[in-house]
Amino acid sequence: MLETITSYVAVGDSFSEGLMDPDPRGDDRYRGWADRLALMLTESSIGSPDVSYANLAIRGRLLDRILDEQVPRALEMKPDLVSLCGGGNDCLRPKADIDALAAKYERAVIALREAGIEVLMCNGFDTEFSTPLIRAVRPRVGIYNAHLWSIAQRHGCHMVDLWGLRSLYAVEMWADDRIHLSPKGHHLVAEQALATLESGHSLPTEGFGIPARPTRAIREVMSEESRWARQYLGPWVGRRLRGESSGDKLDPKLAELTRVADLIERARNSARTDDVDGANGPGHAQG
Repeated sequence: MLETITSYVAVGDSFSEGLMDPDPRGDDRYRGWADRLALMLTESSIGSPDVSYANLAIRGRLLDRILDEQVPRALEMKPDLVSLCGGGNDCLRPKADIDALAAKYERAVIALREAGIEVLMCNGFDTEFSTPLIRAVRPRVGIYNAHLWSIAQRHGCHMVDLWGLRSLYAVEMWADDRIHLSPKGHHLVAEQALATLESGHSLPTEGFGIPARPTRAIREVMSEESRWARQYLGPWVGRRLRGESSGDKLDPKLAELTRVADLIERARNSARTDDVDGANGPGHAQG
């Protein structure tokens, strides 16, 4: 039975870093579902007002680097809970060995469980609704998900079923790049994660159909696809060709366990400072 969670560490890639869920505290800073879950835990029956939290996730990370760099650091922190979500960037690569990825993932889960840490897992998104390029990886994601469910069952992990969360596939749940979640999407995942931890299963959902999307004129569709390719696909392909990652020069956004209450207070102080600076900035009438 899950005991009280007083410390939580998130590891992974852009999904857990929280891309496309802007943090008001600064440019290129994001909140995301893991931050939101940490906050929810301060008010949950399975959490504590004194929950501490760290987020080691970095955008663009492949599974090997997540497991080699982030998981050992999480083990050193000895938290009550680790969310381990990764492998999506690997599945985008046609030559990825899905079975080998799952085997590496399981070894990390075993290490965490043997250390007495609860593990929260997330399976992969259903890409059926996406663009043809991303839709093509659906079979690989499906196989990877089957492995993840087996791993979760074997080692007593908590699984957030993103594939089966059909309300997550409404248009408003996704950012313009069609790869990352919008703030609404991140919030929904956080709610599902909390429900999974509290009750052992996700919030109720029904069916496997993608929510209906408005029909559009062909000209509008072509224009949108062209814009998407220039703004998002082109840079992504360029990084692949150069062997680069969007997170190569980035450090974790929260590398040490920190009380969530302290993070909230910092955000409030930052907001007050911004208000004062804005009031004293150009155009402010001086008495």
